[in-house]
Amino acid sequence: MSKELIGIAVDHGGFVLRQPIVDEIHALGFEVLDLGTNDTDSVDYPDMAAILIAAFRNRRIRRGVLVCGTGIGISIAANRHPGIRAALCYDDETAMLARQHNDANVLCMGGRKTGPDQARRMARIFFEMKFEAGRHARRVGKLG
Repeated sequence: MSKELIGIAVDHGGFVLRQPIVDEIHALGFEVLDLGTNDTDSVDYPDMAAILIAAFRNRRIRRGVLVCGTGIGISIAANRHPGIRAALCYDDETAMLARQHNDANVLCMGGRKTGPDQARRMARIFFEMKFEAGRHARRVGKLG
C-alpha cells in the first residue's frame, strides 16, 4: 500500500518553516509533494496557494500545508476554492481542533509568527488527528 502524499507550498515568508514541516511529515510516514518555493526570493502567496489547490484538483493529494509570513493571506487564498478547508493554526490546540471539529484539509501557518519546533508539533497533531464527525459533520457540511 502506498503512503499518503501530503502537499506543501510556501511563499518567501514561509520558507523558514518549509524544511522542518517536510521533515516532520516524513517522520510521520507520509510522502511529501514539495511545491516550493525553494528560496527567500519574493513570490505571491495567492500563486503558491493556487499551486497546492491544483494538486487537490488533480487528485494528487487530499491534505496539505500552506505557509506565508503570517498565514493569513495564504489561508484566505486557499479558502476561496470549493472543498478546501484551510485552517490558520497558531498552537497545538488550534491544530487539533481544526481537524477534530472542522475536518480541515489544509494546515496554514505564519513563518514569521511560528517557530520551527511549534510548526513541527502542529504538523504532527494535524496529520495524526481524526475528524470527530458527530455534531460537527452537520456544520462542516454547510461549508460547501
